[in-house]
Amino acid sequence: MRLETFLHNLHYDIEKTKPPDVVVDWEDGPLAYKLYRGLPVVPLSPVVPLTLIENEVQVLPDLHRMGHILWYIFGLTQLCQSIPASNPMALNVGPLQLYRRFVPSGGALYPNELYVYLKLDDLPAGVYHYDVAHHRLVLLREGNFDSYLAQALGNRCDVSACFGAVFVSTMFWKNFFKYNNFSYRLQGLDAGALMGQLLEVTKRCGFASGVHFQFLDRAINHLLGLSDQEESVYAVIPLSVESVTPWFPEGEGGISATELGGKLTTIQHEHYVRSRRVKEFPMLIKMNEASQLESIGQLPRIWREKIVYSELQAMVLPRVKQLSYDLASVSRNRFSPDGDFVMGKVSLEQLAQLLQEATASFRYRNDLDGAQEKNVSRVSLYVCLHNVDGIPDGAYRYDSAVHMLRRVRQGDHRLRLQEGMSSDNVNLFQVPLCFHVAGDRDYLTTALGFRGYRIQQMEAGMLVQRLLLAASAMGMGGHPLLGFDASVCDDIYKMTSQGIATLIQIPVGPYRDCPRLVGGLHS
Repeated sequence: MRLETFLHNLHYDIEKTKPPDVVVDWEDGPLAYKLYRGLPVVPLSPVVPLTLIENEVQVLPDLHRMGHILWYIFGLTQLCQSIPASNPMALNVGPLQLYRRFVPSGGALYPNELYVYLKLDDLPAGVYHYDVAHHRLVLLREGNFDSYLAQALGNRCDVSACFGAVFVSTMFWKNFFKYNNFSYRLQGLDAGALMGQLLEVTKRCGFASGVHFQFLDRAINHLLGLSDQEESVYAVIPLSVESVTPWFPEGEGGISATELGGKLTTIQHEHYVRSRRVKEFPMLIKMNEASQLESIGQLPRIWREKIVYSELQAMVLPRVKQLSYDLASVSRNRFSPDGDFVMGKVSLEQLAQLLQEATASFRYRNDLDGAQEKNVSRVSLYVCLHNVDGIPDGAYRYDSAVHMLRRVRQGDHRLRLQEGMSSDNVNLFQVPLCFHVAGDRDYLTTALGFRGYRIQQMEAGMLVQRLLLAASAMGMGGHPLLGFDASVCDDIYKMTSQGIATLIQIPVGPYRDCPRLVGGLHS
């Protein structure tokens, strides 16, 4: 199958992404976290702060504080037991038990893993894996790798000025076992949601960061000891106490991934995934290989030009103050309602606050923008509104540059959206706000090759996480959905003529508490 066809099917012909007779072997499913064996470990304190308010004092973290940061980014945070109301057989099979984290994941399978390169006073310098199950660090490779990492990033980061870096990887099998090839779309979105949480947490802790989407893949995987037939790094995020000046300078590039990897010995560590029969996933490997960079030259600067919507009816939104909230509390309260949405009126001010907060906090340093500050994001927000005070029902595009809604179609679109759902787990007739994240229809592949697809999915996931946090801060719930007909949404918003496409659907609104038991996994 051609890779272009594969990407098209991921969005517009989902049934072709998995065999019609495939049966999920739940008994042989992998763990939702990676477990290394026989390596040195560094326990992290289970005593974490219960509040996370923005800290303007920039202090080099110690191991104790680094543990807090990793736990709030990706740790096991809550044990939840519930009986899904949408499952008529639930009473026969008993309660559903999940270990929650502060980021959403398709099917709660969490295909991503976190690795860190740290240079702290109370920890041997080196590369570590964050062991989520035991809240500890596992030492993979000891030493100072500033020069190696800088070269792997194309010499576009002063790594010596950073106290560390975070690597976000994807383990292909962890959700392929359920979603087959459709997992490739989920993996980028899940990585983005994780990165969105990471940037929010580190910002609260007073750290500066910059996201590198473009790097020498095989060299980075070699540093961590990963086999790219099984797992691969999707993003590298250096962290510093003070802002590195400048971020993303024009580097020299030059060295190849093969040449750089030859400077380090090969490491192979044993790890446990639980599955006895790991099936092959050739399309995921093919997509990953087609997305990798063997060398880094001049990095392209990618952004969307501002689209002019002179023919659309515009509605200026009221200016509202930036939300001030405790990220720890908001993360704990974030909830993805299924059948628990309840119709309630949303005020114009609430909508303005939600849109402003989600998009304002989305601005972040990255190697696609470089040192340039752009007001137009590569992904954007659309929304179908119903029962919002002061705004007629309709389909709108949010113009974040001028804080304005532009109406694309008038009317109530809930019936079409509901008919486009592949399952009935969410009743969209009970939802006042149905958001859609959109991006370039060619998935940035024209400028970035097949790597552009996963970058676009990651940026969509980052925006989704910001939207979910803003909704939680305002007492509402949001449920990211991929089981919908993207062509229906493209038509509602007249996207095709603009060269853009719907990437993910997020109903947002008031909800009722469902019967569930929740316990925090912290001291």
